Amino acid sequence: MSDIKSEYGWDPSLGISLYDKIRQDMKQAMVHKDNAVRDTMRLIMGAFPGLTVAITLESGKKTTRVKKPEEITDEDLMDIIRQFIKSEKTVLEFKKEATSDYLELLHRYLPKSATPEEIEQWIRDNIDFSTFKNPMQAVGPVMKHFGKSASGDAVKEILKRMGPG
Repeated sequence: MSDIKSEYGWDPSLGISLYDKIRQDMKQAMVHKDNAVRDTMRLIMGAFPGLTVAITLESGKKTTRVKKPEEITDEDLMDIIRQFIKSEKTVLEFKKEATSDYLELLHRYLPKSATPEEIEQWIRDNIDFSTFKNPMQAVGPVMKHFGKSASGDAVKEILKRMGPG
């Protein structure tokens, strides 16, 4: 990832919304002629019209309208980025490649995923297996705590390892 500068990317601790950071990075990429970054930001911004709000017209008919910039949440944008990551992984799998600059750049705009060690530690500290008939029943509470920062498959794998039997 040598040609992509480290100033690109986002983290909730930056104190700026993901929406604003994407727009800021787009401008910076244009100034620095970082075409790969510019094109990726355009791709993300191009998906904004897909973000809609349900509304009811005066006639009673239900429809949707595109979200205004101030209505777009970080979670909306992270969902868009996750979709692009998923499709890029499919392409890379087909090409038998592990990663790409594009994929690395997209990952910079998502909060860091929880590590297996962090997940396991949280389970040890917070889950009482005696309250469940089977360790897999703990998936719900664990996923509720970690949200999208942990994959369900990873949580299941850890619970299998930790649970009795």
